[in-house]
Formats: sequence, structure tokens, C-alpha cells
Amino acid sequence: MPIEVHASDCNFHIFIGPWSKQTPCDRAKDFLGKAGLSFESLAAISGEPVVTKIGEKELHGWDEAKYKAALAETGYPPKADLAQVNWVMAELILVLMVIYVTMVYGPIAAFLVELFPTQIRYTSMSLPYHIGNGWFGGMLPLLATAIVAKAGNIYSGLWYPIIVSIMTVAIGLLFVREPKHVKIRDETF
Repeated sequence: MPIEVHASDCNFHIFIGPWSKQTPCDRAKDFLGKAGLSFESLAAISGEPVVTKIGEKELHGWDEAKYKAALAETGYPPKADLAQVNWVMAELILVLMVIYVTMVYGPIAAFLVELFPTQIRYTSMSLPYHIGNGWFGGMLPLLATAIVAKAGNIYSGLWYPIIVSIMTVAIGLLFVREPKHVKIRDETF
């Protein structure tokens, strides 16, 4: 069942605090996003700050109680049904992801050591490692959530890690050379 948010005064907030001025549109989109629901942002209906359509139900303005009631009436559950979660499969997926991470972290130290001459090795290893993990990896939750909030689709945040992965592959293919035949102490790259 599609959800539409009709408004024109929506702001984009990454950090919400006492300084934030949230419009009724901001509150409606925030509520829907936190509920894990995808929605479509459409042009405003004249004379209305925000109109949200949940299936056949139409809500004017922002009232959290009315939004909760409308979701319940249209069949959206208030929260995930934990009885429907396949806990064994969820654990197996997590174990599989941990195995993938260890497959990367195991050889990365040896790989990075071979890439740079001994005179600059420490800085050359540390800088890209920390930029990659700290900036790109550390910003992932914030940026993915911001993308979801902006787009209104709960899956759109996946584009950030996909694009970063594609950039990593492209840069690796273009600029990283095989150091297999280079003597580690006599590097001249």
C-alpha cells in the first residue's frame, strides 16, 4: 500500500537538536522513516502544510496519534513481529559477514606493507587505511540514514556502500600495482 507525503516546506536535517526548526512535513517524514516505511514525496496540495496519504486514508497536518491510528487502520503493524524473524538465519548471515571481514583484515597488513617503499611505509599505510575506515566506513550510518531520509525509500541508503565499493574497485584496478617482483628494501615505484 503506497504512502504519499504532499508538502513543499520540507527541510533536510542530518542532526536534530534544539536549534532545529521542524515543519509539519519534517515531522511526518521523520515519523514514517523511523517506522521503517517507504514513502513518496510529492508536490504540496494548495493551502495545506502537509497532506499524507496512507492507502485510502488522508491525513491533513501533523498529529502523531492520527498517524499511528491511520497506520493501524490500513494494516501497517506498529512494530516488527519478532515471531516472524528467522533468528537462526540472521545469526548465520552475521557469522558469514564476520568471516568476510576477517578475510579482508587478515592479509591487509601484509598487502599494505608491500605497497610502499620503506622510507614512507608507515605514513603511506596509515593514511589511506584510516581515511578508508574512519571517513568512509565511519560516516556510513550517518550518510546512509540521511540518504534514506531524503529519498523516502528505506533501501536507498544502500547506494552509499555500493558506490564506495565500486570506487574502491576502480581505484584499485587503475592505480594499485602488483609488488610481487619488487625487493622490499630496494623499492623504486
